[in-house]
Amino acid sequence: MRNFKLYSILTLLSIAFIASCSKDFIEVAPEGKPLEALYYQNEDEAFSALIAVYDVTRKNSGGFENMITMMNAGSDDHFAGGGGATDGVGIQSFSNYTESPTTIPASFWNDHYQGIFRANILLQKLPAVDMSDALKSRFAAEAKALRALYYFNLVRMFKNVPLILEPLTPTNMYEVLQASPADVYTQIENDLTEAINDLPASLLSSEIGRLNKGAAQALLGKVYLYDGKNTQAAAILAEVNGTPGSPNQYGNYLLTNYNDLWVVNNKFNAESIWEVAHASTGSSHWGVWGSGSDEGNSVNVMVGPRGYVKIGSTAPSLPDGWSFCVITQDLYNVLNGDPRFGATILDLKALKIAGEADYIAGYQDTGYFLNKFLPRSSDVSTGTGDAVLNYRQNTYIIRLADTYLLEAEALGGNGTRAQALLDAVRSRVGLSSIPVSMAAIKAERRKELAGEGHRFFDLVRWGDAASVLSSRGFVSGKHEIFPIPYLELENTQIVQNPNY
Repeated sequence: MRNFKLYSILTLLSIAFIASCSKDFIEVAPEGKPLEALYYQNEDEAFSALIAVYDVTRKNSGGFENMITMMNAGSDDHFAGGGGATDGVGIQSFSNYTESPTTIPASFWNDHYQGIFRANILLQKLPAVDMSDALKSRFAAEAKALRALYYFNLVRMFKNVPLILEPLTPTNMYEVLQASPADVYTQIENDLTEAINDLPASLLSSEIGRLNKGAAQALLGKVYLYDGKNTQAAAILAEVNGTPGSPNQYGNYLLTNYNDLWVVNNKFNAESIWEVAHASTGSSHWGVWGSGSDEGNSVNVMVGPRGYVKIGSTAPSLPDGWSFCVITQDLYNVLNGDPRFGATILDLKALKIAGEADYIAGYQDTGYFLNKFLPRSSDVSTGTGDAVLNYRQNTYIIRLADTYLLEAEALGGNGTRAQALLDAVRSRVGLSSIPVSMAAIKAERRKELAGEGHRFFDLVRWGDAASVLSSRGFVSGKHEIFPIPYLELENTQIVQNPNY
């Protein structure tokens, strides 16, 4: 993040277990690595630990197993694509609803619990750190909001998850039980409510990328909506949104030009409420890719076309990609004629027919590519890392158009304010007003947020997934959630989700 470095703190929480069948054992003094018991002594160390909690937000768009491409692949707007039917068994099996405990990528479980573990450690240690009470309160608020995000992703993906609020020990780590989804939602809501009280309303220029009060409120409103608490959702989202079409109390407003949302240099813009930062200067390489220490945006290379060749002047200059998350004909038809079409879809099929460009068709090729995240040749890193792993485009966790439509939904798709919220989203792209309704809000979310990883979760929340995704193999009562990865079941008290 700009002026807010998010580098993995790989040695903070090292715990050594030494077992011996005799009385003899070797004690080795640690060299060059801080032990957890000796850490968290001052503000700098606490801040480094906080950065480590933030690091896990990279799951949104970093590494092959990222939230955006995975959740896109299971929606009606995209196919998994890639190089073939076995190219990324996890994303392929979710896209055609053949996922199992052995094919679902374990990182969607593990990475989020890594963030929760880091947050729990920091929250436990903060009271004893030598720093001001005001900073302790702010650091704790950020850790709680981040823990809430990680649990929100977990409960939406897996539903039946353990609720861990303190660091585990070697004696209890295999005794963890799953909590009820209701209890998980209650904890998420409590964390965010507490965080809101201690987060700043605005950020200094040196703090851009950290959470403010509006980001926690936006997430809480979204959580309330998923938890069926529409009245609370509408109230808190109204605090975030303010007067539709005008700047809110935190300085957020809809960008005038929708295309500007996808300009790589337009980081932390006025519409962004919660954003994940990526950098091309981290020299990420294949040895660390997906480990948490890589800093590039992987969505960029994943959605790019294979073997691309620019021929004519009207074709864009693109680097090679891997052709994942190709866009379906259905989404093409929905967006055709909409002002957001060009920002969302690059029609390479048409360019190829016109002789302006060429590319190698990947698996499930439609000729339509996700333009929001397509890198341009000018974005290719010239640093020391592997270029394809060092794209620098940031991605949104929540932006203002999203919260406008969430509030309109929470209001039941009725009333003057819901109408104004819908109108503001449409007016920004030059579309006229249409009568507000749940159907109109659903359609607008699909077009406004296409390709950003929301569609599958929206369909499940609305109860529409079974009817919309049945042709892909979706089975009601099963595929609303992932199976729990097999390794999480071994030697534990964790029980597999129904029908897997």
